[in-house]
Amino acid sequence: MHLYGLPSSFLTIVLTVLFSVQLVLAEDGPPVPAGSVRGRVYTSDRKPAPFVSISVKGTNKGTVSTEEGNFTLRHLPAGEYTLVATFVGLQPQEQSVKVTAGRSADIQFALAETARQLNEVQVKGFKSDNQKPVSVGKVAIRPLDLPQAVAVVEREVLERQQTLRLSDVLMNTNGVYVMGTAGGTQEELAGRGFAFNSSNTFKNGARFNNAAMPEISALERVEVLKGSGAILFGNVAAGGIINLVTKKPQFQSGGSASVRLGSFGFVKPIIDVYGGIGKGERVAYRLNTTYEQGNSFRDEVKSKRFYVNPSLLINLAPKTSLLLEGDYLYDDRTADFGTGAVNYTIAGIPRNRFLGVPWGYNRIEQRSATATLTHQLSQNWQVRALASGQRYNSEQFASQRPNGGQFIRTDGRWIRGLQRSEVAETYWIGQVDLTGQVTTGTIKHTVLLGADADQYRTSTTAFNPLAVYDTINIYNPNQYRQRTDIPTLTARSLTQAPINRVGIYAQDLIAFSTKIKLLAGLRYSYQQTGSQVLTYADNKTTAVTTFDGAVTPRLGLVYQPIPTTSLFVSYANSFNTNTGVDVAGNALPPSFIDQYEAGIKNDLLNGFLSANVTVYQIKNSNLAQTSLANGNTNSSIRELAGEVTSRGVEVDLKTRQMGGFSLLGGYSYNQTRYTASNIYIVGSLLRYNPNHTANASVYYTVQRAGWAKGLNAGLTAFYMGERVAGRSTRLTVNNDTYRLIPVAAYTQLDASVGYSLARFSVRAKLSNLLNVLSYQIHDDNSVNPIAPRMFSTTLSYRW
Repeated sequence: MHLYGLPSSFLTIVLTVLFSVQLVLAEDGPPVPAGSVRGRVYTSDRKPAPFVSISVKGTNKGTVSTEEGNFTLRHLPAGEYTLVATFVGLQPQEQSVKVTAGRSADIQFALAETARQLNEVQVKGFKSDNQKPVSVGKVAIRPLDLPQAVAVVEREVLERQQTLRLSDVLMNTNGVYVMGTAGGTQEELAGRGFAFNSSNTFKNGARFNNAAMPEISALERVEVLKGSGAILFGNVAAGGIINLVTKKPQFQSGGSASVRLGSFGFVKPIIDVYGGIGKGERVAYRLNTTYEQGNSFRDEVKSKRFYVNPSLLINLAPKTSLLLEGDYLYDDRTADFGTGAVNYTIAGIPRNRFLGVPWGYNRIEQRSATATLTHQLSQNWQVRALASGQRYNSEQFASQRPNGGQFIRTDGRWIRGLQRSEVAETYWIGQVDLTGQVTTGTIKHTVLLGADADQYRTSTTAFNPLAVYDTINIYNPNQYRQRTDIPTLTARSLTQAPINRVGIYAQDLIAFSTKIKLLAGLRYSYQQTGSQVLTYADNKTTAVTTFDGAVTPRLGLVYQPIPTTSLFVSYANSFNTNTGVDVAGNALPPSFIDQYEAGIKNDLLNGFLSANVTVYQIKNSNLAQTSLANGNTNSSIRELAGEVTSRGVEVDLKTRQMGGFSLLGGYSYNQTRYTASNIYIVGSLLRYNPNHTANASVYYTVQRAGWAKGLNAGLTAFYMGERVAGRSTRLTVNNDTYRLIPVAAYTQLDASVGYSLARFSVRAKLSNLLNVLSYQIHDDNSVNPIAPRMFSTTLSYRW
């Protein structure tokens, strides 16, 4: 049975998880002598009040409300208490509560404020991104103490901008961007001049196959760790790491329901519910789910997707918790390779014109389950174990790419062929991290010790293409009659690619004083990569296996002349495995990449402005390229003869809200070139990477009492500089086989406006306000125009 692609196996998993919860609740654990109090703090307009102090009158017990306004006080002996909620700018409030052993009492505070006081709330309640540790770092280190650039896009930004895809999120970062949208079915990402593959994208700390466009509505935040991540994660491409953090269970009951409506028949209902299960605070749950369907500004292009993200938090003991998270995505959309290119020039046809077969499709089904066990060994030491499994399946059956099969003629004639492929991937990972703090004399250490092991099993079925299906003219669609039948293509080969990896790592942040800190780390990685190809025509199998080991160090120095400013320099080394063999038939060793970074991080104007500047150089001095020995033309015979160098500077700005206004912005300059090569022109730019990117987002919320309170508006601008696509020019070829396509710069402007009243809110967005036209291009065979001006609105209710 399938429900929008939802298989019976997934329903079995959900039922198994629910049965496990029932068993947990049915256990006759030891009696709990104490109780607890959980609650939520609101402002007078029913908005969550973060960072409010909640204290038990007459005792030293207390806590602080979260960013959602929730709080919990545990281990209170049975009895009656008075709770006091206090915050600068909010009127204090007291409430009485009765605590019963083994149970949790619920309470709510609604604190009043004045317009003058509200400004004070924002001054004291804001915590800058430089002060918030990111989970992708595996250990609680403030970015201010980290010799590496970090960017975080929080849920508040995701909601007010009505982000739909990861590309929308990355409009708020710089140096990390979308480099292509191959077939309109995925967003290809890059950072600091280097392409991100699936090894660079994580969800809740586990690798995530980014060939599936992730669901944004379920995210709490997006973390971007720029530069090297090899110490923490092993074989990752240079440039950075993206970690998607989903919303977590809460013991305080609540939720939201919303629906988003947009141009071209777009409909997207979203439900998010959470709360505690049973008595006490043993089990909490959260369930995010959404369904999406719509047409496109592209003729005959349609899509639908279903997503569900259940999670459970189980407190096994006072110091031990288990977080279980599931993730299921089904995505079905028309395969669309864009407007095409003629003689390495973008075809001058309308943005909406679709060149593929209307029945062509790309279907993706992705399932994952993650278990995270956390145990507090002592006040300063914690152990965290993660186990995750992922299953990814995709099938594409569509017309061949323009210029990927037959080239488009200068008069617009294109002989369309057909292509089909299937991919099945299973991924497992297990990792254990021990983190803690220790003092040796006057020196403080923040230690991370860890180990991980993961395994890929990827099977790719290639089908014999149909070279000639029909003929169309991209300039005159009515010139030829197009076929609508769906032929049968036979399987050509099956490629199995097993990968086994294991790594151990150690890192120490050494604080010699409050001003001088040293971050040092070392990792050993071992990887076994295989390839087994079965050709159905002759039933023959060829296999090759390579073994790679690498030691990657990390060293960074931080100097903090004052508590709100840090200067840093760092060096890190990472590696990439290589395919193919050398001229003697031996497997190629990995390529090692040196990364240097320096910068300054500041929290200025009493924390109102965070301003960070980073400069970097990344060099792969042993890049694998086709060997030219003895006139070789086989691209699988390679040598470490190339070098790529990336240099750049990044500026990040972010303010807290003051007087209703807030600002988020940044700028990046990058230059990534071949600095040595036996194939490509030395000094030529790598494809897809802009020299300049910039972003700015201004947001305003009316704060004065009256009918307009709750009204908000924002403007987001994103600049993508000039870049090149096409096919890199080779030194050894003097003809038109390899040419580049220049892609012009563009600026996209999005506007949004919203209004909140009690638990209801409405938000409208006009994206690409100026209706600019640009393209995301992969080679010269997937030339996808960006979306035109579009409208969307979201209606929400929270409880």
